[in-house]
Amino acid sequence: MLPSWLQRNPSDQTSTNRSSQVHAVLSTPLRAPLKQGEEEILFACGCFWGAEKSFWKLPGVITTAVGYAGGYVDSPTYQQVCSGRTGHTEVVRVVWNQDSIDISDLLKMFWECHDPTQGNRQGNDRGTQYRSAIYTTTSNQLELAHSSKKSYQESLMNNNFKAITTEIDSNKTFYFAEDYHQQYLAKPGSRPYCSAMPTKVKLRSFPGCNYKLPDEVWSHFDWSINHCVLRSSNNPIEIDY
Repeated sequence: MLPSWLQRNPSDQTSTNRSSQVHAVLSTPLRAPLKQGEEEILFACGCFWGAEKSFWKLPGVITTAVGYAGGYVDSPTYQQVCSGRTGHTEVVRVVWNQDSIDISDLLKMFWECHDPTQGNRQGNDRGTQYRSAIYTTTSNQLELAHSSKKSYQESLMNNNFKAITTEIDSNKTFYFAEDYHQQYLAKPGSRPYCSAMPTKVKLRSFPGCNYKLPDEVWSHFDWSINHCVLRSSNNPIEIDY
């Protein structure tokens, strides 16, 4: 059974059997209950198409899905969210295996894959639905989100960036986006679009961090190249454990 805060979007009627939905790249269930040793978190870092791809490529990520969170309207549609009247932001739900990847690694991807200082926009995309946010599901995640933010803020300031505007909160209701948004960039005929504006500033070690992914993984993400995630293979990165 899904937790109460993980809600299906009844406005999306394009699939008849949602419980059987599988990830277009990872071939894992999108809506399965968490298993022992698994955790989940919600990240908002601009348009969710490219953001989702950033996370599904990481070794140890079990599944990802895009949706809406942080608002005050139940079961919003994409059109409603884009109107700016529901208060939601576009988010990626990430489920991972704690033995293979740490929350620290996911936070590293989050901070580095976009510009968290831009307020209600990301690149050319403007509106509250594009604001930066982290919605945690455990107290440890919340603590590390704040710890990593403080560390990254110091690094950004040293590189002449402004204050981080990322919203950090816990246990926000997640509504799955419409089917056509799920793993959008991996589907035939998809529009190769991503508005993310990485700062090119790296997240260093921070209090409580426990990075598990080797440097080999991060070599696949060269933030000095525009749209490096968009240009990359859809396949998850493979490493030898």
